[in-house]
Amino acid sequence: MSRLDELVDAARQSVKERSRAVPKEELRSRLETRADDRPFKEALVRPGVSVICEFKRRSPSAGDIRAGAEVSEIVGAYERGGAAALSVVTESSSFGGSVEDLLAARAACGLPILRKDFIVDPYQLLEAAVFGADAVLLIVAALEPRHLSELHAEAHSLDLDTLVEVHDSDDLEVALEIGVDVIGINNRDLRSLAVDIATTDELITDVPAGKTVVAESGYSNREEIDELERIGVDAVLVGEALMRAQDPEQAVRDLCGEMLTREHEIPL
Repeated sequence: MSRLDELVDAARQSVKERSRAVPKEELRSRLETRADDRPFKEALVRPGVSVICEFKRRSPSAGDIRAGAEVSEIVGAYERGGAAALSVVTESSSFGGSVEDLLAARAACGLPILRKDFIVDPYQLLEAAVFGADAVLLIVAALEPRHLSELHAEAHSLDLDTLVEVHDSDDLEVALEIGVDVIGINNRDLRSLAVDIATTDELITDVPAGKTVVAESGYSNREEIDELERIGVDAVLVGEALMRAQDPEQAVRDLCGEMLTREHEIPL
């Protein structure tokens, strides 16, 4: 069994437990009080490479990253530093997250929020909507194509944007057949956890014009982001490097660099 299989199995078990505690019907009833959405997709297509800053306490590959980190403190720093959007990891067993982290992030800042988890059931989409996410991550390698298509459609019916994650050409073919708009290219192989940033360089050449592309995993400095802009990437998701930074706000500023200057330029 690969690490991805283990994480997917854990997600299924977690859904069963949470749905017994809070039935789907109760979650659905809470949609009426859902906060106004913050368009996630729109935040990724501003000039330059938009930076999606991720909150996570630990990971299977790195262990503890920032154990005990407070959501409000970190996401507030991300917003002040110039982040375009947030990614909040809600998986509990391996990443130390929870859906309550979505509520805390939404209360602490005004950025659109991606729920990053191993989404395997429509229940998790309802959770995302109720607890304050504006978008969800769907991982092609974790789902059968038909199931992926169903979750993709259900997410949009709940006014959730989707970031559909691929790692190789087969994943990309599945995503394109479904007609997704926002494609995340993950440089990390979720089966082995190895990272190779050449993955984005290789796959982006097969992404049709008009799609929004997000590069994920392995990035930590401005020079790498400049190269992503050169090859046509729209956004980059950065987590571990920012969570380990002594000053997360300054770390985000360093990543955004001249992009912040461009946004504040006054036309002559």
